[in-house]
Amino acid sequence: MSFKHYLLSFLLINQLWVAKAQQQNSFEHPLSAAEIAQGIASLPIKANVLYIAAHPDDENTRLLAYLAKEAKVRTAYLSLTRGDGGQNLIGNEQAELLGQIRTQELLAARKVDGAEQFFSRANDFGFSKTSDETFKIWGKEQILADAVWVIRKFRPDVIITRFPEDSRAGHGHHAASAIIAREAFNAAADPKRFPEQLKMGVEVWQAKRILWNTYNFGGNNTTAPNQLKIDIGLFNPLLGRSYGEIAAISRTNHKSQGFGSTLQRGEAFEYFSHTAGEPATKSLFDGLNIKVTNQSILNLIAKIQSGFDMNKPATIVPDLLRLKKMTVNERGFKHQLLDELILACTGFWAEAVTNQQSYAVGNEVPFTINAIYRNGEIAPKISYLAAAQTVAMQSNKVASINYRLLVDSTAITQPYYLQQSHPIGYYLINQQQDVGYPENPKTLEAKLDVDIGGELISLRLPLRYKSTDPIKGEQYQPLVIAPKVTATLSDQAYLFVNSQPKTIEVTLKSFTQNASGEIIPILPAGWKSSPEKIAFNFVQKGEAQVVNFNITPAARINNAANLSLQVKIDGQVSSKSYKAIRYDHIPNIDLFPTAVAKLELVDLKIAGKRIGYLDGAGDLVAQALQQVGYEVVHLTPSQVILSDLSPFDALITGVRFFNVSDEAKNVYGKLMDYVKNGGVLLEQYNVNNGLKSSNIGPYPFKLVNKRVTEEDAKVTFSNPNHVLLNYPNKITDKDFEGWVQERGLYFADEIDTKYETVFSMNDTGEAPNAGSLLVANYGKGKFVYTSLSFFRQLPAGVPGAYRLFANLLARPQ
Repeated sequence: MSFKHYLLSFLLINQLWVAKAQQQNSFEHPLSAAEIAQGIASLPIKANVLYIAAHPDDENTRLLAYLAKEAKVRTAYLSLTRGDGGQNLIGNEQAELLGQIRTQELLAARKVDGAEQFFSRANDFGFSKTSDETFKIWGKEQILADAVWVIRKFRPDVIITRFPEDSRAGHGHHAASAIIAREAFNAAADPKRFPEQLKMGVEVWQAKRILWNTYNFGGNNTTAPNQLKIDIGLFNPLLGRSYGEIAAISRTNHKSQGFGSTLQRGEAFEYFSHTAGEPATKSLFDGLNIKVTNQSILNLIAKIQSGFDMNKPATIVPDLLRLKKMTVNERGFKHQLLDELILACTGFWAEAVTNQQSYAVGNEVPFTINAIYRNGEIAPKISYLAAAQTVAMQSNKVASINYRLLVDSTAITQPYYLQQSHPIGYYLINQQQDVGYPENPKTLEAKLDVDIGGELISLRLPLRYKSTDPIKGEQYQPLVIAPKVTATLSDQAYLFVNSQPKTIEVTLKSFTQNASGEIIPILPAGWKSSPEKIAFNFVQKGEAQVVNFNITPAARINNAANLSLQVKIDGQVSSKSYKAIRYDHIPNIDLFPTAVAKLELVDLKIAGKRIGYLDGAGDLVAQALQQVGYEVVHLTPSQVILSDLSPFDALITGVRFFNVSDEAKNVYGKLMDYVKNGGVLLEQYNVNNGLKSSNIGPYPFKLVNKRVTEEDAKVTFSNPNHVLLNYPNKITDKDFEGWVQERGLYFADEIDTKYETVFSMNDTGEAPNAGSLLVANYGKGKFVYTSLSFFRQLPAGVPGAYRLFANLLARPQ
């Protein structure tokens, strides 16, 4: 087969509704004997349950584990968003990048609790107080269509929501997820609703019922004695854990949200309130026949179960093969599980691996398929159709097939929903068939046919990079297909202070050998670059080069202005940048977004340049301040305690510093002394729970879960003559234009009278709140606490946010 023809089949073969990347298939991670026994017991069960909520970590992992491993039904979680608008406790990634992390954390959680994972196109645009606001930004109909699509594909017998439809949900996204679920429950069964889907291989589907999984936490008890009640705190002897223990391990994967959980043991009741469909009184599955009805199939499964020997699992392979033949036309049967059990009982393992982590478009990708079986007398044969190779395997001997393929630009590593820029409320998805998948459904993979006793099992092996780390041992990471050369800007927005020229840094990286060309900045009319282009010549793959362009702005910006980059190589133009996300608890994430940044002019004065910055949970504020002329020095708590702080014009604590730093209470006294002696201390927001220090300011105030989520909310100046609003920059209404996502979060309350506030703000229909910014003179210095979301505004290049922040840092006159 030619490279061209192979590539076409390579990219299109995975059209199955299987969230493949989220599950550890038995051919990659062979099941233990106990897991095989658990799987055999699951074979007769045909029911499906779909759990629906709004965000990663909203799901009830204990219930998911119980359903998947005790009830043994096929279980899935539909998270309408990827959690893009949340906070990040492990790094500085925000928005789409945080969504990437949280997607992988959710997939890791599903590997533990046994459920599958789906998503809609909805973007987590930040905290929302009402479902009406949420639907306005999401576009309700398209999110409803996505939920209907998932239901029609997954075909759940029971749908369960995490939240109610009203204010008890505590978040507009939460309430919206319940509304979407109820309406999708009905719409999925209506051929007049989203009829275009019915031309794409799905059918209308009516679930038996939809219920709300009520709860008692956070001081909000929505359970009631008349609700369906189930004890799910059972112990599974095959797995050696209770479902409370499994749930805690699953939930602990949400590390970016600080959701490490204690393992729970003992009885644990879940409650369910009827929403629609046929009510349930004794079981979630009342009125449903959740078992296979064919008695011959049930008899054979019973024989397999009774004959299974944990020490000799291969003895049941002949019967498993007969079961495969018998159930070929049995709709709803767990065909994939049966295939995995057959492979596991033979001790089968396979991989498709490369010896380099990345390859560039236009390059060949050499890879090796390795396979082995270690149990049983039925020797499999493996066939790789693209290479027209069939290998008869020998017991406990690795069989290998080598091949290479040519990749083009359509294979560049980039999530399907990030292929193009998108509105604030939702991602743009080009192919209806992609909807729901957690990751790209079309990835580079090898289709391997395994013939065992005349029965064919088709495997799709994702091509992965395999290496051995001297500390971590054998490692697998996703294969990366990259542009030949990327051009990455150092910031997502550039502010030109007082119309002065600025030097912009671009990092070029080569993903192939012998790449030469030029990098060209594309600017709006009236802007100039010196030089206009820069040539590069990379000899070796992996080489990088930093180049600088001096950009002179136009006199004014009438419309949104952007800088983009073009990389020209042999007459071909690319405009991709490179972003790598690395954390030990998730796979490597490599992205190639468009190389573009916002350009802004700002009239900015600063008073005092040398800043000490104590990092908190992770933000990009220090980098943003350096861009406009501040000299920022990152300080550790130990350095604060042991160093002379007087050379600093101001100190800043990063977001959630007092939540995440175990040294917070130890540095508090030194920080107050610094202020007392004439310094400026600016503390950014913390949350009200989990403070590491009982004091965070010189005088008392209390943090509460109050926020202003409307980024364009009116700001009323209550003290317009205050120095904070006048020096060194005159702050006006204009400085609050163009803010992103929100005004602020976790405002201050019960504020001591020694503090001053300078403005108030509120969401629609709410009372004005003055707790977003506090200032107090303390000794010779100034203390400032702010709940305003500068950690979002400064990296986004909001000019007014820079002007206000500069005033907060200015020493008292």
